[in-house]
Amino acid sequence: MLIEHLGKRPVIHPGARVAPNATLCGDVTVGPGTSIGFGAVLTAESGPIVVGAHCVIMDTAVLRGVRGMPLTIGDHVLVGPRASLTGCTIEDEVFLATGATVFNGARIGRGAEVRINGVVHLRTVLPAGATVPIGWIAVGDPASILPPHEHDRIWAVQKPLEFPKYVFGVERPLEGSTIMPTVMPRYARALAAWHAEDRELPPEEGAADGE
Repeated sequence: MLIEHLGKRPVIHPGARVAPNATLCGDVTVGPGTSIGFGAVLTAESGPIVVGAHCVIMDTAVLRGVRGMPLTIGDHVLVGPRASLTGCTIEDEVFLATGATVFNGARIGRGAEVRINGVVHLRTVLPAGATVPIGWIAVGDPASILPPHEHDRIWAVQKPLEFPKYVFGVERPLEGSTIMPTVMPRYARALAAWHAEDRELPPEEGAADGE
């Protein structure tokens, strides 16, 4: 499914393959020789998505470009099933395994690997050739790569990265309180407004690079 969003429509190289039930929404560019799998979702909600050449975006992966944080994927990259990428930069030859999660503002260097269910957190810089083991978390710049049971060490690096302010524009709440009643209604309204005039494109209107 190809969707025009905020006046932008996907641009797909003629040499790319997009599965019939994948969803590409808005300012999404797909390079030559790339394959977008069944059920994958690439949504440029408020920032563009660019996928390079000879990449494989596997079934059910979700990729989101957001305001001020485009999602950019280099060449020869694998994004595994159930992976989730938001507003991040993925350099060439990166391997993101099943269930990998890469958060806003993160950068993954050339040839790095994020193995099954690994996490690259907000604003984290993972250097070229680095590996995040199965289920581990990379956090910070430069990245510390830590096992999930070391929550206190992870939080000591993660907290100053200020997820609420960086992503939602609000201050971190006091201990025991939550931003959710304030942020979620606003976020839901924004999503509804952004997508109010979306238009599904018939296949023949799917833009192709150079056409």
